[in-house]
Amino acid sequence: MEQVLHYAANYGFPMVVAAYLLVRIEGKLEQLTASIHELAKVIATKL
Repeated sequence: MEQVLHYAANYGFPMVVAAYLLVRIEGKLEQLTASIHELAKVIATKL
């Protein structure tokens, strides 16, 4: 937690928030990509 506060003080609050959100969203984007590929496979087998 101290490191986060240190980065916020040195680099600015918006940059810290943007980096945090990018890290959080990355995992969800990977899951979404995998789900889309799986859906495409299921649709291909139905046609």
